[in-house]
Amino acid sequence: MARSFANRLKGLPAPATIEMARRARALKAEGKPVISLALGEPDFATPPAVVEAAHQAALAGQTKYPPVDGTPALKAAIARKFTRENGLDYKPEEIMVSNGGKQVIFNAFMATLNAGDEVVVPTPYWVSYPLIARMFGATPVYVSCREEDGFRLKADELAKVLTSRTRWVVLNFPNNPTGGVCSADDLRAIAEVLRQYPDIWILSDEIYEHLVFDGAKSASIAAVAPDLKDRTITLNGVSKAYAMTGWRVGFAGGPADLIATMRGVQGNATSGVCSIAQAAAAAALDGPADLVQEMVATYGRRRRMVVEALRAIPGFTCAMPDGAFYAYPGVAGCLGRTTAAGKRLETDHDFALALLEEAFVATVPGSAFGHSPYLRLSCATADETLQEACQRIAQFVEGLQ
Repeated sequence: MARSFANRLKGLPAPATIEMARRARALKAEGKPVISLALGEPDFATPPAVVEAAHQAALAGQTKYPPVDGTPALKAAIARKFTRENGLDYKPEEIMVSNGGKQVIFNAFMATLNAGDEVVVPTPYWVSYPLIARMFGATPVYVSCREEDGFRLKADELAKVLTSRTRWVVLNFPNNPTGGVCSADDLRAIAEVLRQYPDIWILSDEIYEHLVFDGAKSASIAAVAPDLKDRTITLNGVSKAYAMTGWRVGFAGGPADLIATMRGVQGNATSGVCSIAQAAAAAALDGPADLVQEMVATYGRRRRMVVEALRAIPGFTCAMPDGAFYAYPGVAGCLGRTTAAGKRLETDHDFALALLEEAFVATVPGSAFGHSPYLRLSCATADETLQEACQRIAQFVEGLQ
């Protein structure tokens, strides 16, 4: 029989981060000495107190269906976190918990987007923003953040792309993949532009907010511009700062009517998040900050080590990221050349694929993030692994003809 699938999924690729990780795993299964820097996953263990909280929750019988939008205990911890760390006050009905931050985006876009709407996404972007928008018939519209500006979004550039069809503006600072950080002043300028478009929703993805370095400070647009709070979704989660990627707990604060609609979406998709994971997340949010600061110090040191090594490679450029745990080197100076195995490098995708196949280092090409020719490397792995990866990259480039 002939099989047919939804038209909205035609041409929708798998996220490049996941695809490169899949290729790396396949080579590793063949016995190749692969180093994968493709996924943004902390190499730290989940804090012991958080694991113990999950254990105690299971022993106490917290194993039943949870509320769709989150347990009261976790929502209370989230409210305390928003007040304490972001200067934002959210009531329980203005908070929801999802299966990772990605489901927050999915819920919000499904609740609001119609065919023909536009979603403005600054580039470089995390791969899922435009892909999820396209799933609901919307058109991603891109605004470039330049390396010379520290990959920060400039208000005047944003103003050029907003139209009556714009439904969402996505803000992701600290940024994945670049580590760019928008200051409070940057956000004030952006808010001034957004005030001219009262029908636009704002998605502020702050999942990397704690991972900032060298005195940089992250800020929430809903706190910087309180008059925009009633059309802003402030997204966060426990995956990055607390090394809890596999626990799958994301959350958001936003206007009650939008949160209620998003709750309806989630109730018909996945329902509530694992109750034991929610107990762990509450313990993480209410726990001491010293463990997070230890992770930040380690990421900051690794980031500097990697960037300095990459800058020493002929043909590479690399900005020093202010946040997150990635390096985003430019490889324009290496294109137009041929690898030791005879492969011509015309694009950053060519470079990333050849680097994996010949030097067994997995990265993600900048084209996946809408900004070429660059690579994204995760610094969230052991020092010796990062050093070996940088040495392999240098040797790979040295062999180019």
